[in-house]
Amino acid sequence: MTKKVSRFQKVIIYAVLIFFSILFLIPFIYMISIAFASDATANKAAYTIFPHEFEIGNFIRIFTESDVPVWLGNSLTLTIANTVFTLISSSMVAYGFARFRARGKSITFMILLSTMMIPTQVTLIPQFMIFKKFGWINTMLPLIIPNLFGSPFYIFMLRQFIMRLPISLDEAAQIDGMTYWGIYTRIILPLIKPALAAVAIFAIMGNWNWFFEPMIYLNQTEKYPLSIGVQILSAVGHAGQLPLWNLMMAAAMILVIPMVLLFFLGQKHMFEISINAGSDAIK
Repeated sequence: MTKKVSRFQKVIIYAVLIFFSILFLIPFIYMISIAFASDATANKAAYTIFPHEFEIGNFIRIFTESDVPVWLGNSLTLTIANTVFTLISSSMVAYGFARFRARGKSITFMILLSTMMIPTQVTLIPQFMIFKKFGWINTMLPLIIPNLFGSPFYIFMLRQFIMRLPISLDEAAQIDGMTYWGIYTRIILPLIKPALAAVAIFAIMGNWNWFFEPMIYLNQTEKYPLSIGVQILSAVGHAGQLPLWNLMMAAAMILVIPMVLLFFLGQKHMFEISINAGSDAIK
């Protein structure tokens, strides 16, 4: 029997939630205020929490006076390529684990899941040496090629979603002469669109904000994604002066706002796939 929450308790709960929501929004509002500040305000560091200036030209200047267009293009290239490759490879592997019958499949799947517990720092040096032998250092290849082999986390989520689908759909299709490839492309993929959307959102957010691996494998500034470019803007000034934080925050807004919009537009799919994966994890 559930205990009924009183009106006073609801008021306290909502008051606490509103307080912490405002607390977490203050840095974002402060970033917007700095992004629209003038150079004079930036030089004096006379910022306010709520914007009192609206220098729209700051956003034009970061595209004309810095490498932001190049960095933005690199981020879009990485995000689009890796998201597409991740969706294709992870869904194919997940379909195999969910539907194919093979000796040792469960053990192989457990080994796959165990790789998620290996820290990135453990495999960083061996991977770097391998990519160096291939001549891929200072190129996008070390950041894109691994996505052709799927991601254990996404494979797990998609497998759990596919296992919820009735096996009778596959059997009926096989009776009609459809191959495994046909079942995968014409039956499975259309039915797991919500799961694919959730995986795409996770992949887009991860690749758009990618920082560590691009910093390791890329050496030239013009090849950096926007996530590293914003950090460069925060460290580079003009004629020995401090960096213009208004321009840096304008670039940061370009980096942050797409992800905020993506989260709010896609949180339904993210919640759905999380619940489905968690509820079927013990099966």
